[in-house]
Amino acid sequence: MSPAQPSAPGSVRIALAQFNATVGDLDGNARRIVECARQAHAAGASLLVTPELALTGYPPEDLLLRPVFMQACAQALAGLALALQPFEGLSVVVGHPHQWGDRGDRRTRSHAVQQRFNAASVLAGGQVEATYCKRELPNYQVFDERRYFASGRDAGHGAVVFSVGGRRFGLLICEDAWFDEPAEAARLAGAEMLCVINASPFHLDKGGEREARMVQRVQACGLPLLYAHLVGGQDEVVFDGASFALDAQGRVAARGASFEEGLVWLDWHADGAISGEVVPVPLLEAQAWAALVTGVRDYVDKNGFPGILLGLSGGVDSALVLAIAVDALGADRVRTVMMPSPYTADISWIDAREMAERLGVRYDEIAILPMFEAFRASLASEFAGLAEDATEENIQARIRGTLLMALSNKFGSIVLTTGNKSEMATGYCTLYGDMAGGFAVIKDVAKTLVYRLCEWKNRQPSLRADGSTGPVIPERIITRPPSAELRPDQTDQDSLPPYEVLDAILARYMEEDEGIDQIVAAGFAPADVERVTRLIKINEYKRRQSPVGIRITHRAFGRDWRYPITSKFRA
Repeated sequence: MSPAQPSAPGSVRIALAQFNATVGDLDGNARRIVECARQAHAAGASLLVTPELALTGYPPEDLLLRPVFMQACAQALAGLALALQPFEGLSVVVGHPHQWGDRGDRRTRSHAVQQRFNAASVLAGGQVEATYCKRELPNYQVFDERRYFASGRDAGHGAVVFSVGGRRFGLLICEDAWFDEPAEAARLAGAEMLCVINASPFHLDKGGEREARMVQRVQACGLPLLYAHLVGGQDEVVFDGASFALDAQGRVAARGASFEEGLVWLDWHADGAISGEVVPVPLLEAQAWAALVTGVRDYVDKNGFPGILLGLSGGVDSALVLAIAVDALGADRVRTVMMPSPYTADISWIDAREMAERLGVRYDEIAILPMFEAFRASLASEFAGLAEDATEENIQARIRGTLLMALSNKFGSIVLTTGNKSEMATGYCTLYGDMAGGFAVIKDVAKTLVYRLCEWKNRQPSLRADGSTGPVIPERIITRPPSAELRPDQTDQDSLPPYEVLDAILARYMEEDEGIDQIVAAGFAPADVERVTRLIKINEYKRRQSPVGIRITHRAFGRDWRYPITSKFRA
């Protein structure tokens, strides 16, 4: 977005920078901030606000425990201040980790941790004019900031209020704005507007939750509020941007686009009014799609992979992952491999080929029957007199995993796994088989949402490889009963409740922490509840060995799911 017109006399033009920082790329992130400052200065802005820990990327995790990293951060901040000096009249708020005081005894490390802060500094005129230390440190869901930072409150650091264009701004960092005291301290110190920098990991409808809480903050303290937010993917978490501003009545006066880099412009007028563009909030399916595309693109590109590989089965899960991958990277960086077994239906071949053709990706077929027969022959004496069971099914999956990983090793592309959240929860996935890979795209997408996303994608005007416009996922892939095709006439629902039931139980038990008795009391069949919850518990060992995957719900199997593998608790 760009500012529509020059700011009016007496108003202050502000730019909120939502950019895609890369963790640890101090020089690259600093260059991005300088470029944002260049654009803001050229458009007449007096204030540029960058996200939380913009200089380092978020979250830097145990990099913060390395003295050399903290030293590099201090040097990068000083260098950034000098690089911003030419932009006369522009103040820049930058998020960064900060070390104050003597590091103490390195053998105990205790004093070192007490002196490390999640900070925001105001840079102007080549100098660091002021530094604020975050007071409220989140330690829930994906957050563990108390491992790394001390609270500014506990260390005796107070509110920071700075002036730009004759107006006074009070600095806050993310979680600070969810509580009364930090904002009230800024108001008492003379702030006329709250300036909040953020790195708030995305989950579905998180944007609405943020805005609602910030409206409460505005109503409690009577001050308008700026909310500058990170965008991009970092391992399993993604950030959705959608930076915004609220006026003193709590109305949304400006809002940036979701999952897009750029500057969000607003003018704070002399009469207190705030003007800016308000971008609509995307629908839930659009949010999920953008989050998954962002997560794939940034994981692949930031880690330097030339492209991706995935096993295309003709089923709905691999179809969804393929469509996401092409939107993220383009067809020329995506390769699919169909690996049919004796149980693969003809329609699976046909549908897989058709989808690959629609999207214009490379498609290869490698039959696994010769390898499967070799395995069975090698194990024949060991398995003599025993009926075939899940063992032989898992051998097929592991052959496929071995083939994909061999192609990955040879050509450097990363393998995307195609298992969904419902499968990860219940263990309907094979270690070293369909779980083999480097990145689990739909690990946090329940099966019912898989179908919704496929249907949503097919309603979008998508360009096919042949130049036509239309659905990219063949309809039969969506409508046919899902099957792993590892034995004759197999379907997923042979041994699981309907996905609508399974996913509802999963959401209540895993995401909302409801107990078994509560779920049964809500009307679910006791046998279904017992089976699903038992499967969740006994398959923790598999999930611990699964690839990292994109988090799009408020409770995913990853950073915010830390259950013991060995446990006798069954409620």
